[in-house]
Amino acid sequence: MNKIYNFSAGPAMLPTEVMRDAKLEFCDWNGIGVSILEISHREKYFIEIVKEAEQNLRDLLKVPNNYKILFCHGGARTQFSIIPMNLLGKKTTADYIVSGYWSNFAANEAKKYCKTNIIKILEEKNGKQSLKQMSKWLLNKESAYVHYCPNETISGLAIHEEPIFFKNKTIIADCSSSILSKPIDISLYGVIYASAQKNIGPSGITIVIIREDLLGKASLQTPSVFNYTLLTKHKSMINTPSTFSLYLSGMVLKWLKKQGGLEKIIIKNYKKSQLLYNIIDNCNFYINKIAQKNRSIMNVHFRTQDSKLDKIFIKDAKNKGLFSLKGHKSLGGIRASIYNAMPIDGVTALVDFMIDFKQRYTQ
Repeated sequence: MNKIYNFSAGPAMLPTEVMRDAKLEFCDWNGIGVSILEISHREKYFIEIVKEAEQNLRDLLKVPNNYKILFCHGGARTQFSIIPMNLLGKKTTADYIVSGYWSNFAANEAKKYCKTNIIKILEEKNGKQSLKQMSKWLLNKESAYVHYCPNETISGLAIHEEPIFFKNKTIIADCSSSILSKPIDISLYGVIYASAQKNIGPSGITIVIIREDLLGKASLQTPSVFNYTLLTKHKSMINTPSTFSLYLSGMVLKWLKKQGGLEKIIIKNYKKSQLLYNIIDNCNFYINKIAQKNRSIMNVHFRTQDSKLDKIFIKDAKNKGLFSLKGHKSLGGIRASIYNAMPIDGVTALVDFMIDFKQRYTQ
């Protein structure tokens, strides 16, 4: 069987080493005679898995002691509702920074719960898209929090700045497609959340990292399983969590520590993204419309000169073992998602294919 490289935006490629270990343990976890899928979430074995996963996540991100880590139901989209339910308190307004598809989706969902101050930061100049610097965001003094998305998965637009300008504001970041790709200063944020199925593990859970002083603000209408305060009290197990997702995510976190942590991972991620951007920038065949300062290192979007040729590219690439390169339905084109689990060899294989494809279809 030829080597397959999966460039899916999510659920995404998982480390091969982790999947092999999970396969070996699938029917008999840790020598106890039953599968991890069959163990109650109340069993001491499983509780230890969750404790270890939380500690490894805390170590990798250097999470301060005054932050709680929660493993929540649903994807990041669920958090679009849960955040205003939990964080508005007595206020009625929140700032929403719109930089693309998912940040816009979050803002529209929040309109059901509060008045949203929409701040659009997308700019276009000389055919390139960029994002306004944080210092130019016009925030509302009365807002309960500021919500933004550091990495727009669909378009490949990224905000690489950290929110050092907003010391008196509660900053909420949807880090679904950027978490664990590089070190970040958690202390600058009130809440960071991320769905698992990109850089953490399989789909089924969402990580929430919340500063302790933000607990206790949930509205009376907030369902118990979505109440951050109750989730904290019950150690993320107010009801049965997605046990397999937690188990496998825990294995990915251990794998990340073995790679040398985020200080080593960021070096690999920059190298992978630059391999792709270099081939795109050094020819007129491929087009990327993102200004360099806002290019994502996780999701590289590009296209050829012809949408019909894009389809041929995607089909031919799949035949070469390069899977899931079709762009999101809202944008089209070609998208290579190169999360932590994607090896350099996978990106090199894609670059080699891009060179060959260009030569075959250049007039």
